[in-house]
Amino acid sequence: MSSPTNLAYNVLWFGHPVLQATVATAMLHRKLHRTFPVFFTYVMAQLVIFGVTYPIYRSGNYGLFFYAYWIGSAMSVLLGFKVIHEVFLDVFRPYHTLKDLGTVLFRWAGLVMLLVAIVVAISSPSGQQSPLIQATLTTQRCVRMIQCGLVLFLLVFSRYLGISWKQHSFGISLGFGGFASIELALVAFRVGGFVSQQNLDLLNMGAYNVAILVWFAYFMRKSPAREASTTLFQSQRWEQSLTDITHPATPDSLIPLFESMVDRALSRTNGAPAAMAEPELPPSAKAKAFAAGFGSRELRSKT
Repeated sequence: MSSPTNLAYNVLWFGHPVLQATVATAMLHRKLHRTFPVFFTYVMAQLVIFGVTYPIYRSGNYGLFFYAYWIGSAMSVLLGFKVIHEVFLDVFRPYHTLKDLGTVLFRWAGLVMLLVAIVVAISSPSGQQSPLIQATLTTQRCVRMIQCGLVLFLLVFSRYLGISWKQHSFGISLGFGGFASIELALVAFRVGGFVSQQNLDLLNMGAYNVAILVWFAYFMRKSPAREASTTLFQSQRWEQSLTDITHPATPDSLIPLFESMVDRALSRTNGAPAAMAEPELPPSAKAKAFAAGFGSRELRSKT
């Protein structure tokens, strides 16, 4: 690296913990670490990872830095996936059944990503990158795709769920989704040979700093309450429909109706006057009433 490029690289890299510390301070000040504990853990983990990897990088021990960097990247990917789950739980907080469904889908998505990462790591040729790098990169790109999808989901369904773009959960998704889209675009440009690895690293680090600034801007302002509009009735119908599917209601019993019909039939056979004419019953109801009456008469004869 040339001197200006090396200076820009260090400034951008050192800017990560500085900005992340401001985000953590803002969350502690507004007590948002209780609302988003996984995201707060993610921010603190990034501070710890920088505190471990940067001194190793400055010492010149590149072999140790290689393992420290990729292990930290793997931890960041896993925590980033958990942050997406936390955002979904916050979005579906009023809808318990939809929240349970989202949890199940995230577990399956995590299992699929893990299997894909293992298969890619095992099937990669021995002359290429190590299995740790292959697995980490594959999982990272899967998580980036999900983060982009999370932003699109909130943009499309925000009016159905009462989510405003000013809310904290939307800000977390916007930061991750914007950074993920830029990173995926840079990877595509790198594969096509349109950008060098050095420029890719600089642009990627700059995009991550912008994402941290987005989080800081959102956490410095108060999140508005959920919108209560008529469009929420549709999401409530989704919730009710899913609840009816998972927990079907027990149908009302017909035994009291049959008992009353049997009692009236027995009173007629005993010569009791009827107060009014009984309505004509359909054949199926007559057959059920006769069967119930026959069983009732046998029970009375035995007693």
